[in-house]
Amino acid sequence: MNEESEPVDGRKARGHRRRAEIIDATLAIVMRDGAAGVTHRTVAKQAGITTSLSTYYFATLDDLLVAALSSVADAYTARIHQIVAGPGDKLRGLAELIAESGGPGRARALAERELSTLAARRPALAPVARRWRENVAELAATLTDDLEAIAALVAASDGLCTAILIDNAPADSDYVHRILARAIHAPQDAVPS
Repeated sequence: MNEESEPVDGRKARGHRRRAEIIDATLAIVMRDGAAGVTHRTVAKQAGITTSLSTYYFATLDDLLVAALSSVADAYTARIHQIVAGPGDKLRGLAELIAESGGPGRARALAERELSTLAARRPALAPVARRWRENVAELAATLTDDLEAIAALVAASDGLCTAILIDNAPADSDYVHRILARAIHAPQDAVPS
């Protein structure tokens, strides 16, 4: 069966698979060479396809980078929504998610950090790069209604992710939990009684 006679659903499924393969190839390049190594040519080579096929699915480099960063941000978003909706300790859930940046989630976290650094130079990436902070702020709002504490928690979570990835800080979830708990209580503790 040739492509023209293939049912529409089959073509859509194949298209989704191909897009996913291209995004995976993009993230692999980010992990290996940094975001600066991402071009249609390098992605096509990594994915084992032609450059023209890569540009068929992602017309511009911004389209490709936005899709790659979105795939990472979407994974974090799904986890944070599970934590918000779940019955467990939300702060501990966030601590475990951050701690994963040093272990099972390291590849995803490194890709997110690397691609986020491009946001200042590539405005198309900026809205996606903000997603982590917005989602953590949403989770923080379920823990406290103190705006300073929410801001402190977002900053602490962002800083901890960076420290775990770049400075090889301890990725132990108890350690992360203690830092996040301090971030929530610090603004209130600073107010004279």
